[in-house]
Amino acid sequence: MGQIGLWQILIVAVLVVLLFGRGKIPHLMSDLAQGIKSFKRGMKDEDVAKAKTIDAKAEPEAETVSSKDNATSKG
Repeated sequence: MGQIGLWQILIVAVLVVLLFGRGKIPHLMSDLAQGIKSFKRGMKDEDVAKAKTIDAKAEPEAETVSSKDNATSKG
């Protein structure tokens, strides 16, 4: 009873075709694909931005450590 069978899938497919028509379905699928691609691109850009932020925060710490090392070696 809880499983989806072939007949249920066919009924849903027929209803989708009746509601949207055969012409609009490819257009809807292309819009869906573009949305997925845009989402993935946005996630990738966010990861790159986070990595740049982490690198930017790490650079001043590295400079501080190297300047402390220089001060102790001169003294």
